[in-house]
Amino acid sequence: MKKSVSKRFMSAVFLLTISISTPLVIEAWQARPMPTPPKPLPSPNAPRDQNVPQGLEGVPGSTEKPKNAIDQQNQQEIRLQIQRLYAMATEMKDEADRTDANSVLSVTVLKRAQDIEKLAKQIRDRAKR
Repeated sequence: MKKSVSKRFMSAVFLLTISISTPLVIEAWQARPMPTPPKPLPSPNAPRDQNVPQGLEGVPGSTEKPKNAIDQQNQQEIRLQIQRLYAMATEMKDEADRTDANSVLSVTVLKRAQDIEKLAKQIRDRAKR
């Protein structure tokens, strides 16, 4: 019987200790300062004023051309390259027509085909800009 009373007493002391200390622990845990997340570093190339539309620090460079001028120049260069591509393809077709259908194409025709392919890729890349 003494054991049962001492067990009950110990259980009561344990529950009392838990019930008193739990709010204190929770309060201390909530009162602790929360770590602040690290702030991102600003880019050295970013303008300081977010309302500025272009250029570093909002000052457009003196060597910058207007977008229309660049587009017109780009279109003109594309047209010239397409004319050159057309001429190269026509020359290659004429040379291929002159060769016998049963013979192997010459190395110059293959080289010209590689040059045409390279120019076509350049035109495609320029048109993507």
